[in-house]
Amino acid sequence: MSTPSDEAWAAAVEQNRERKERYFRENQRSPIPSALRGEAFPGLDHYDVDPAYRFELELDRYDEPETVTVETTADGEQTYRRVGRFEFEVQGTTVSLDAFEPTDGSDRLWVPFRDATSGEETYGAGRYVDLDPAEDQREDGTWILDLNMAYNPTCAYNPAYECPLVPASNWLEVPIEAGERDFPVDVHDHGHE
Repeated sequence: MSTPSDEAWAAAVEQNRERKERYFRENQRSPIPSALRGEAFPGLDHYDVDPAYRFELELDRYDEPETVTVETTADGEQTYRRVGRFEFEVQGTTVSLDAFEPTDGSDRLWVPFRDATSGEETYGAGRYVDLDPAEDQREDGTWILDLNMAYNPTCAYNPAYECPLVPASNWLEVPIEAGERDFPVDVHDHGHE
């Protein structure tokens, strides 16, 4: 897999954002409450695309992946396997994020995180990055962890959804000024669906 130019990569991130925004605004299956769809849709807010938040990393796999129970926003629980961690540098600080696999047999990786922007500029409960081996893993085994692709869980748009909470191991003290910002409307004012 060849490395895209910065321009091509940034354009792909922007296209992904536009597709999501169109889906949220127009699709019947959108998590956005119906009162906020169509013309009323306020749009999604993102940080500018920044190559400093795109990393090519080894996944430091754990010898014995542990099954962890993750609480959800609706007082439920979900299970994941903590399979490894990514270590990288943000603004001169070395940080690490655990990567999780769903226990349903999927080989996708879920990398949730909270950071210094959570509850201020971004959704308070944290954001997620999903990694698909077919798209995000290189032939040499390294992964592309692109925090510009960080997104809010569905419960950020509609309290009727149940979302897994970010495990404490993935709470970062540094700001991650990349990806999606907080939804600009208080969804609790628009009822459950």
